[in-house]
Amino acid sequence: MVSRIDRGPVANWWWTVDRWFFAAFLTLMGLGIVLSFAASPAVAERIGLDSYHFVTRQMMFMLPAVVIMIGVSFLNARQVRRLALVMLAGSLVLMVAALYFGIEIKGSRRWIHILGVSVQPSEYMKPGFVVICAWLFSEHARRPDVPGNLFAIILLGLVLALLVAQPDLGQSLLVLATWGVMFFMAGMPWFWIAMLGGAAMGIGVAAYTTFPHVAARIDRFVTGEGDTFQVDMGREALVRGGWLGQGPGEGSVKRILPDSHTDFVFSVAGEEFGLIVCLLIAGLFAFVVLRGLSHSMKESDEFSRYAVSGLVVLFGLQSIINMGVNLQLLPAKGMTLPFISYGGSSLVAVAISMGMVLALTRKDPQKRMRIGSHTLIRTVQPAE
Repeated sequence: MVSRIDRGPVANWWWTVDRWFFAAFLTLMGLGIVLSFAASPAVAERIGLDSYHFVTRQMMFMLPAVVIMIGVSFLNARQVRRLALVMLAGSLVLMVAALYFGIEIKGSRRWIHILGVSVQPSEYMKPGFVVICAWLFSEHARRPDVPGNLFAIILLGLVLALLVAQPDLGQSLLVLATWGVMFFMAGMPWFWIAMLGGAAMGIGVAAYTTFPHVAARIDRFVTGEGDTFQVDMGREALVRGGWLGQGPGEGSVKRILPDSHTDFVFSVAGEEFGLIVCLLIAGLFAFVVLRGLSHSMKESDEFSRYAVSGLVVLFGLQSIINMGVNLQLLPAKGMTLPFISYGGSSLVAVAISMGMVLALTRKDPQKRMRIGSHTLIRTVQPAE
């Protein structure tokens, strides 16, 4: 155990970090490993790989992700901003490079090879974007003469342009929705609320009329006609699982689901472990979002308030989209379930995001060190 009187950096971190947040993140990571064992062997065998290929890779990514999350949580607010700026600048450059030199998968260029490793720059762009926009909003709130809101709007336009160029419309709407929540918290005028709503509708209409695959997905969702194999099988897995599930390794639908280890891992959880475990997973995501918003409401620093809110909203919306697709409540969209779906870029990027949340929600570590120093001085002071 770490002693309360210890004033070292590790002890200081342990007694100031939100341990409920930390426990929730580790639980989700643990569930990600368990569900990787359940969902990925069938996919690996189907494409001619070793049965535990994806399990091994997931565990290889999980360990550094935990280390990175804890490392980021040691930062102060200024260091979080600097890290976010570096991430945002680097990921935007890589997103542009991916358009020209990236790997084309299913008609999209979202991945790029770096030193033999495939990286999805947009995953790292999201936390950097949220934190920098939070800083811009807070600067405008602190000093109205600073055009922070205008710069945030310009940055949003740049990010959306790059995402649409890939194209990745799901991430575009996710980023737009998260930005809208932060702008609303920053005191968005009703005129801008109307403008943002109109922009979202315009993006939806433009995507429907411009991209055939988007129109096909929406048409399939509305009419139920066409190739609905994946979403139908995902729902069937949940139905077969019932409340308690078929048992670990007993699922059958996962053997024919192409993306059971990524987009439809929630359905595998339902088939093998039951709806109770699915409710537990959904509850953990809801807990993170609600606790993050609760922290932000109590926060006096504008930057920390906007950044924490934006990061947990991003986390929550992404989980809602993934689970909604699995439940046939939303049109099919390839979006991972944070901390649980297979994927190195997604896992590490979410770990960085939640490390930032841990860092920004810590109790004032400097105050604790000052109090500890005064207590120590009084303790060792000789009696007169």
